[in-house]
Amino acid sequence: MTPDILYCGDPHGDFAPINRAARESTPRALVLLGDYDLKRPLDDMLVDAIRHTDVWWIPGNHDFERVEHFDNLFGSALANRNLHGRVVDIGGCRVAGLGGTFQGKVWHPRQHGASPRYGSRDEYLATCGKGNRWRDGLPLGRRGAIWPEDYAALMDMRADVLVTHEAPSTHRHGFEEIDRLAEAMGAGLIVHGHHHVDYSVTLSSGVRVIGVGLAGVSCGRGS
Repeated sequence: MTPDILYCGDPHGDFAPINRAARESTPRALVLLGDYDLKRPLDDMLVDAIRHTDVWWIPGNHDFERVEHFDNLFGSALANRNLHGRVVDIGGCRVAGLGGTFQGKVWHPRQHGASPRYGSRDEYLATCGKGNRWRDGLPLGRRGAIWPEDYAALMDMRADVLVTHEAPSTHRHGFEEIDRLAEAMGAGLIVHGHHHVDYSVTLSSGVRVIGVGLAGVSCGRGS
């Protein structure tokens, strides 16, 4: 059976498995989970995949560590396929995206609980000296934070699948906040990257969780 959507773990420069999966499986779509380490634009790295399917993505933490990586992602021909902070209907499946990671300088639930240091980008910029700004906006690294304003906006949306870079509580370094977001959205499935581990488990709420490994590819059943 041809899978409808394939989920792709952090490539870190290795896009061969993703291109191969697109050629061999011709899925309805590929959804990439962040950390690309791009030396060329994302569309250049996924030429084969683009020929065979639609490509969607969320950013990871590595995508904000170098200007080169940032520009090759957000300046690529696939820039408009960023799922972060929105819900997209992919063949009748509503897929929501939450990219980036929790950061102590913005919001880290184990440090701040439900009271983040900054609730929005505007709040942060109001205290950020001009010398710390990048391209007249947020510092590059802070652009990869999970911002409470994005999290809150997603809470009011509905989705079938939530894709995240950060892990939910099913991973030892994960967060219950991801669990709660999926439950609030009515999502029956969370798929995440970041930790480079393949696994499949079900939360007590009934939400299934799939972790996808380094440069790995998984279907929505965890295979």
